[in-house]
Amino acid sequence: MVPPRHSLYVERIAGAEDLPVLVFLHHGLGSVAQWRDFPRRLAEATGCPALVYDRTGHGQSPPLTAPRSVRYHYEEAGRLHELLEGEAIADFILVGHSDGGTIALIYPSLGGVQPRGIVCEAAHVFVENCTREGIRQVLATWRDGLRHKLERYHGSKTDALFLNWSGVWLSPDFDGFNCCDLLPRVACPVLALQGSEDPYGSSLQPEAIAKYTGAAIAEIPECGHDPHQERPERTLSVMAEWIRAVTLAPAVTIKAPRTSPC
Repeated sequence: MVPPRHSLYVERIAGAEDLPVLVFLHHGLGSVAQWRDFPRRLAEATGCPALVYDRTGHGQSPPLTAPRSVRYHYEEAGRLHELLEGEAIADFILVGHSDGGTIALIYPSLGGVQPRGIVCEAAHVFVENCTREGIRQVLATWRDGLRHKLERYHGSKTDALFLNWSGVWLSPDFDGFNCCDLLPRVACPVLALQGSEDPYGSSLQPEAIAKYTGAAIAEIPECGHDPHQERPERTLSVMAEWIRAVTLAPAVTIKAPRTSPC
């Protein structure tokens, strides 16, 4: 067996071979383990196979070897392409949470094969004050609780992971982050989910995604930033129904020369 052309930690979930692979992209401090059983349940509900992976610096993947840049979302979209090539995945639906949702939305702008669809949960396509304020509050207290919780998943990588992530988001150089100009390049169906009480992003985020991609918007009531954990049954139902509808449509292969927005 030829090893994949990447060094990332990956878990596979079996499903129907004629259905697209659900590729899960975790949040900015996330990992495979932090998804818990949600990927398996969504795969079972749709019949699709799935792939869940840890980005560099997260979970069981290799540690970061340099500080993150303010363009890390774009850089991770490029690494996602390498992962899909290495795993020989050509028909797929991206399921991204928070940072993972942002990366999923940027991915089609790189060129190459378009996803069959994109599910973005609590994604950010521009900077909001509420996001930064929430991060400042976490930063002020993270050594008192969150650090210990994250260590269970990231081990010795925890400090570098958290400080790189928070440092980028709070940097003045990140003030201008806005990927809305890339969203018209998304040529597949999009579902944008948002918790009604998300402290890290307002309804302006899914509204912007819908404006530029024609996305369907699903608001999850009485829910914060993590719908798949806070309201798992409702979130599972909404995602599964949408994915089943997308998989009934024939796959359309749209290729373009690979470019880099970085």
